[in-house]
Amino acid sequence: MREAGPRADGAGSPAADVRTRDRVARLLLEFGPSTAAALGARLGLSSAAVRRHLDAMTADGTIVARDARTHGPRGRGRPARAYALTDAGHAAGPSAYDELARGALRFLSEQGGSAAVDLFAADRADQLADRLARQMPASSDAPAQAPALASALTHEGYAATVHDVPTGAQLCQHHCPVASVAEEFPQLCEAETAALSRLLDTHVQRLATIAHGDGVCTLHIPHAHIPNAAPAPAEPAPLSNTSSAPAAAGASFVPRKGSS
Repeated sequence: MREAGPRADGAGSPAADVRTRDRVARLLLEFGPSTAAALGARLGLSSAAVRRHLDAMTADGTIVARDARTHGPRGRGRPARAYALTDAGHAAGPSAYDELARGALRFLSEQGGSAAVDLFAADRADQLADRLARQMPASSDAPAQAPALASALTHEGYAATVHDVPTGAQLCQHHCPVASVAEEFPQLCEAETAALSRLLDTHVQRLATIAHGDGVCTLHIPHAHIPNAAPAPAEPAPLSNTSSAPAAAGASFVPRKGSS
């Protein structure tokens, strides 16, 4: 299904709105306080179209409006308003946290091997599934749960939508909070897919991921119940200190020889 391009008035799907507001936040982070006219010029949108997004971002506390600074005598009429990121907006924007997460997972992999990263990814995905489950009604019909799942994922920052297809439902995640980290550690995507399979009690198929260069993460949820092929990961057996294999979950990792 092709995604419609942005409308001239700046209105679009909820996912398109999320992407536009992400771009606004990035511009404010890069250029500092900016007027609607300046933002519109950089985005290729009219000032009126940009103001619709600015109003929404002001309402949710991402940005704040203030009188723009002027150099020289101020002309007649209402002074221009400049928009700037709030502390919450800065926290939600791009930062060094992605690199921090990648560095932490690299260290985990070096000390405990790929199995340690797998356990971390599975634990993170299970915690996500637990939060999603609390927002979804109980149902044995997985496609019927898809709209509630999309809403819950959107609340978690995934900007998800759902579309009916002849074989079930197609869940699209237009944003991924961990996409840049998952490029290096695809276990995050794999564990998330497995956790969603357990949550819906059917085998779901990942068709595309943002981390692999696709424009959207796409998941197929079938009409017919398919036995879940992704059981919960079993706890590994404790390993002896002389083993060269990764340490078990909950145990202290033994640094490799030469590690600091």
